[in-house]
Amino acid sequence: MLSRLGALLQEAMGAREPSIDLLEAFVEHWKGITNYYIESTDENTPAKKTDIPWRLKQMLDILVYEEKQQAAAGEAGPCLEYLLQHKILETLCTLGKAEYPPGMRQQVLQFFSKVLAQVQHPLLHYLSVHRPVQKLLRLGGTVPGSLTEKEEVQFTTVLCSKIQQDPALLTYILEGRKTVGRKEASREATALPREAAGVKNEEQPHSKAPDRGARGARALSTQLPAETEEPDGGPGESTLITSLIGLCKSKRARVALKAQENLLLLVSVASQAAATYLVQSSPCCPAIVEHLCQLYQSLPSFLDPADIATSEGISWRLPSAPSDEASFPGKETLAAFLGWFDYCDHLITEAHTVVSEALAKSVAEKLFVEILQPQLLHVSEQSILTSTALLTAMLRQLRSPALLREAVAFLLGTDQQPAAPEDSPHTLGGHLVRHCDHLSDEISIATLRLFEELLQKPHEQIIHSLILCHLEGRPYVARGSPEPESYEDTLDLEEDPYFTDGFLDSGFQPSMKPPPAPVTNPDGKTAVTEIVNSFLCLVPEEAKTSAFLEETGYDTYVHDAYGLFQECSSRVAPWGWPPALPPLDPHEPERPFFEGHFLRMLFDRISRILEQPYSLNLQVTSVLSRLALFPHPLIHEYLLDPYINLAPGCRSLFSVLVRVIGDLMQRIQRVPQFPGKLLLVRRQLMGQVPGEQQRWLPPGDPSQTLGYHAGTLPTPPSRDPRHAVSFRLDHQTLLQGVVVLEEFCKELAAIAFVKFPPHGPHLRLSEPPEGHV
Repeated sequence: MLSRLGALLQEAMGAREPSIDLLEAFVEHWKGITNYYIESTDENTPAKKTDIPWRLKQMLDILVYEEKQQAAAGEAGPCLEYLLQHKILETLCTLGKAEYPPGMRQQVLQFFSKVLAQVQHPLLHYLSVHRPVQKLLRLGGTVPGSLTEKEEVQFTTVLCSKIQQDPALLTYILEGRKTVGRKEASREATALPREAAGVKNEEQPHSKAPDRGARGARALSTQLPAETEEPDGGPGESTLITSLIGLCKSKRARVALKAQENLLLLVSVASQAAATYLVQSSPCCPAIVEHLCQLYQSLPSFLDPADIATSEGISWRLPSAPSDEASFPGKETLAAFLGWFDYCDHLITEAHTVVSEALAKSVAEKLFVEILQPQLLHVSEQSILTSTALLTAMLRQLRSPALLREAVAFLLGTDQQPAAPEDSPHTLGGHLVRHCDHLSDEISIATLRLFEELLQKPHEQIIHSLILCHLEGRPYVARGSPEPESYEDTLDLEEDPYFTDGFLDSGFQPSMKPPPAPVTNPDGKTAVTEIVNSFLCLVPEEAKTSAFLEETGYDTYVHDAYGLFQECSSRVAPWGWPPALPPLDPHEPERPFFEGHFLRMLFDRISRILEQPYSLNLQVTSVLSRLALFPHPLIHEYLLDPYINLAPGCRSLFSVLVRVIGDLMQRIQRVPQFPGKLLLVRRQLMGQVPGEQQRWLPPGDPSQTLGYHAGTLPTPPSRDPRHAVSFRLDHQTLLQGVVVLEEFCKELAAIAFVKFPPHGPHLRLSEPPEGHV
């Protein structure tokens, strides 16, 4: 019995002894560090070769072990109280700033990071911790390529992790020097405001703390210059934000990525008060946008727009690394800019609304208006080309609603009133529309690509400003006569001189049918067939070549058109567009109709399809196809209804194409061997004819005439060997234009086919079975 009691007493005494031993050991290790500065005379020995790292590790282990042994959760132990009371962290911060011994700053950063991460007791609320943290933040993140970047980003990561756990901390950390300045009147270590209970008053010294550690600290202070108190900082002094943005510029990819993730975390967890402080009193938005502008201005002026267009898929998380295969001058700089732009866009998406709006406005003001707009309006073609291609690349990456709203306002303005034909451009978009009809084909193509990218953005003002505001009220429809009940009553194509006899008698029967609608409507189905047939039969037979080649029929466009239409429909679904056309009042007087500068430019361009370069024609037809996909009844009617009763002086897409066909029929008569040359050009465009044989053809064997292979395709219309003697394709532009025209009509037919189901344009088709459309 007595032996058992003795064992219990010994066990109880052993439970008390570690607390006394821990404090003595903690003080001894701190004393060992201070004695090094008193006794050491070697200033060149690196810190990692001294016993300082080991002693700091022992101090950390003691703090962690002590906390685990504490009976009361949230209560500071003797060693932690000693750390706070004697301002050990402030002293270490001073030693780190002095960089004595060499590499001491690295050791201090590691110690701070581990203490804040491993000690669960809330420390950042104490002024004796908060103040050295702010000072330590000011030591790093400002000089790119610092030797302590790795330790700095680890330190900021721990701080951001603590802020994520307690978002109220963000305000204290952001205020930086201002908080320190307000508390400087009290020379004792006091805690910052905290609601959590159980935090001891650290102004009361621990009764068991020996004086020798304090004497060592005082002796240390005689060896180092006194830490001068810095004045209170004003707006723009937020050290955590400055440090993070500095680390984001690191050349070390992992350091930069971690810093970007930390900054993203801060702006996403910010409260209303912290977000307001970030915008009004911190360098957050100006510094982020300043770096974006610097990266843009560092881009070489000789960047090829084609290279910019191929730089897709660049993300701030996975920046594109230059490769030998796809490398071009300036690729690394371009990837850095687009990566940071993507990061800004991601920040705007994830940040608090206050920060998001401010950052988006700052990007628009500093990058779009002050830098990009003068380049877009410059007289230099190279400046226009490069800036247009870069703006297109930015639009392609843009996802955040706030920045998209600013970009649309930058390009199209805020006034959505329809323009008059004589109006001069009053917005940047007006000037860009003129660039689409520029003397330079390269500028026209680049600007058309910009508008095509813009049309794919989920913002209603884009399509409204460019198209819908001019079509509202249907002023392009002739008044005074009732609307036809069916499409058969609107137009008789047999009377059109541009259509061949028996054209409609052949009847179009598509090889691929859409899935059946829930309720069939035979009249509507007939209308769909006639609309599709109108586009397919627009090009005369003598100007068609797809029948001679495999997999070039209208069917090939249907599947793509179906997918693009579904994608476009889902994008515009929240806009609440009407399901059907508004009724037309036959007694309403006609008013002048102007299709708008954008559509007028596109119609003018498509009317010159037989005279324009192949690449320009492809881009013009691509933009028109994008427009035709929009599921708005006015766009349906104006772009895809061949039977619309146009008002005098008005034109539609179909009427423009009819005029092009009329011009083509006259030009065909002036081109000898037109069908054969046309087929050769089509094969050339499809890559079926070697490049060196595209200009000249060998005389002799008729089977080689115009690229035909005997027994494979029908004999060309002219078999006279005299016509086969080498000739130059001096009508290359015309022939390529005819090929594009035929394909464009097939594409429009496919779009009309998927947009005009039996019960109206907004019918949602079910997913087709595999292998069917």
